[in-house]
Amino acid sequence: MNLLLVFLCWCLLFVLCWPVALLALILFPIVWLLALPFRLAAVLVGAAIALLRALLYLPARLLGHRS
Repeated sequence: MNLLLVFLCWCLLFVLCWPVALLALILFPIVWLLALPFRLAAVLVGAAIALLRALLYLPARLLGHRS
């Protein structure tokens, strides 16, 4: 559904202003590649926070506390 909505918005933009639509079509992969390292860093930070949380909650889990 989301992809269909994006496609319809792009078609509307193409009808209203085709140079901007073509520019968006060309720049989208470049922006996606530039954003990829930031998404990977976000995954790594999330994993580090999950590891820290697991280490902090380990004593309570060992003592049998149930949340």
